[in-house]
Amino acid sequence: MLKGGIAMDLTNYPELATYAKQVAEPTWFTEERLLALQASETLKMPSFQKIKYRHWPINLTKQLAYEESKLEVPEEIDQAKATAVQVGQTTKLLNLSPALKEQGVIICDWQTALKEHADLIQAYFMKKAIKSTENRLTAEHVAKLTSGLLIYVPKNVVLTEPLVTYFVQDATTGADYVHHVLLIADSNSEVSYLENMLTVGQSESTANIIVEVIALDGSHVKFSSIDRLGQKTTAYLNRRGYLKRDAKIDWSLGMMSDGNIVGDYDSELVGTGSHAETKVIAISTGKQVQGIDTRVTNYGKNSIGHILQHGVILQNSNLIFNGIGHVMKGATGADAQQESRVLMLSRHARGDANPILLIDDNNVTAGHAASVGRVDEEQLYYLMSRGLPKPIAERLVIRGFLGPVLAAIPSRAIQIELENMIERKLVDGQRDE
Repeated sequence: MLKGGIAMDLTNYPELATYAKQVAEPTWFTEERLLALQASETLKMPSFQKIKYRHWPINLTKQLAYEESKLEVPEEIDQAKATAVQVGQTTKLLNLSPALKEQGVIICDWQTALKEHADLIQAYFMKKAIKSTENRLTAEHVAKLTSGLLIYVPKNVVLTEPLVTYFVQDATTGADYVHHVLLIADSNSEVSYLENMLTVGQSESTANIIVEVIALDGSHVKFSSIDRLGQKTTAYLNRRGYLKRDAKIDWSLGMMSDGNIVGDYDSELVGTGSHAETKVIAISTGKQVQGIDTRVTNYGKNSIGHILQHGVILQNSNLIFNGIGHVMKGATGADAQQESRVLMLSRHARGDANPILLIDDNNVTAGHAASVGRVDEEQLYYLMSRGLPKPIAERLVIRGFLGPVLAAIPSRAIQIELENMIERKLVDGQRDE
């Protein structure tokens, strides 16, 4: 039954009925899809300052369909170290050790989660961190979701080893890639999570990806991601955090994709003493446009929200950083700080760094810094005068520029991963000039 006691009628939505039958989807979730699909017809697109994306093929226009991927797991993925590997809609690897099972940790694909852990999905999926009807893109996401992961860490469980996932967009067919991760850290738990997102294939495609991190009282989540979506993939990346009392999330986000991207990141500091640290590194190349909107909203007293964003632009690309700190009425003692800096290595590139502070209470601490500039010619000249070729000298200057963000990332292993990916992205960008 739909909300209000009206029976679900899929007569006009045969793709929903077909998909639900193919994957044996619970009726209650098919109802959620139907409600979202109907709402998407009237909801507005999200609006972000200076990010002009409306002409992009970012809406999900393909019908919902089940398709098992025939791609092999890419050789670059170390399956021995992976917790989960998904290619398209197909789960290729799920490694939940006996020790984790004994502790009550849950890691499963989306369809298994709907059938075996409906209580967690119904309590948290698009209920806390974000609502399905927030905008048209979020509603389309719920209506056409086909892959994802549920991760649950029970109360007082501290995971000493990181969870490492690989999500491969299958762009060999041109199908929409609609993916969801729901990570729930129960009270006083701790977890470190590294997400790798990449594309295989060259078809024009659309990706709509949402991650929800629910950090309950006293929990600590270290969330790291390295995004490498393809040049012909237009993506909406939405990562949201919901933090209760004394909870903390450390976000470390590496934006290394090659296509046009809208990054929609938000941490809701609901509980007293909650704390979110958001570090973003972005590199734009070619004719790529990356618009990154990072927000921290302080609701709780003595809550802390910090944003640190550094980006590099090469060739004819465009990078926009919006940093938004919003201290709500009642958030006495809150701390909202942000820094956004953009380095341009081409006269044809465009960059924006837009700081926004919204303060609705007294007795708070808030500040911002923002800059957009070109590479320091004196630094470059000095390095070249020591015999370094210009491409290597440029990369060293860039590494120095990104250094403060890398140094602030709490995990050395993640720092190394990002350093390697930054080097690869820069080398590829210079090669194409």
